[in-house]
Amino acid sequence: MGEFQDSARVAARSARRPLTVLKRVAAGVFDTGMIHAGNLAFLSLLTLFPFFVIIGATAGFFGRSGDGLRAIRTFLETTPPRVADLLAEPIGALLRSTSGTFLTFSILVALWTTASYVETIRLMLYNAYGFKAVRPIWQRRLLSFGIIIGSVVLMLLAFTVQFILAGVEEFALRLLPGVSTALISSVRLGPIAALFVALYLLFFSLTPREYRAGWPKWPGALATTAVWIGATNLLPWFLANFSNTDRFYGPLAGVMVTLIFFFVVGLGFVIGAHLNAALALAAQDDVETMETKTEKDG
Repeated sequence: MGEFQDSARVAARSARRPLTVLKRVAAGVFDTGMIHAGNLAFLSLLTLFPFFVIIGATAGFFGRSGDGLRAIRTFLETTPPRVADLLAEPIGALLRSTSGTFLTFSILVALWTTASYVETIRLMLYNAYGFKAVRPIWQRRLLSFGIIIGSVVLMLLAFTVQFILAGVEEFALRLLPGVSTALISSVRLGPIAALFVALYLLFFSLTPREYRAGWPKWPGALATTAVWIGATNLLPWFLANFSNTDRFYGPLAGVMVTLIFFFVVGLGFVIGAHLNAALALAAQDDVETMETKTEKDG
C-alpha cells in the first residue's frame, strides 16, 4: 500500500511539473524580465556595431572577408526590414572606415563593449538559477572574450558551409529541378539554424557550472529563437496596423523600432533563461525527493 501511495505521489508530481515550470518561468519574467530586456535592448544597440567590427577583423585575419560580410547579411535577414534598412548602411560605412591604428583601437573597444553584453546575459542566467558569480571580474571578462572570439570563428565556419550549400542549391536548380524545392527550403532555413546553434552555445557556456552538464539547454535556445523569429515576422505587421511610430517619434522612429525589436529579443533571452532554470530546478527537486524517499525506506 505504501509503495502504491509513493508511486501515486510521484505520478502526481510528474503531472504537475509542466505547471510548476510554467509558474517559475512566469514569476521570473514578471519579476525581473522587463528590467533585463530593457538592459539587453540598450546594450544590443551599443554593442552591435563593435561586434561587427570584430567579425570583419577576424574574417580579414583568416582571409575570409566575404564570409564576414555574409555573416552580417545573414544577421540582418533575421531582423525586420525596417531594422535591417536602418543598420545596413552604417555597418557598411563602419567596416569600410576601420583600418590601421583605428582598427586596432576599435577591436579593443569592441571586445570590452561586447563582453559587457555577454556578462549581462551571464548575470541573467545566474539570477534565474539562484546563483551569484564568484569568479573575479578579470576571469569573467577573459572568458567572455574567449566566447566572443570563439562565436565569431564558429560563425565564419558556419557561413563557409552555407556557401557550399548555396553551390549545391545552384547545382540542383540547374540539373535536378525535381528536388530543388525541398533543397531550397532547407538552405533558406540556414539563418534560423545558425541562430539556434549560436544561442544554444551561448546558453551552454554561460550557464552556472553546476547546471552546465546533465541539464537541457536546447529548450531555452529554442524559445529564444522562436521569440526572435516571431518578432522579425510579426513586428512589421504590428507596426503597420496598430502603431504609428513615425508620428510619435519623428526622425527617431527607425531607432525606436530597432529598440523595440531588441527589447522583444531581450525578453526572449529572459524567457529562455528562466525556462532552462525552471526545468533544471524542477528535475532537481524530483531527484532530491526520490533520494529522501530512498533514505527513509533504507
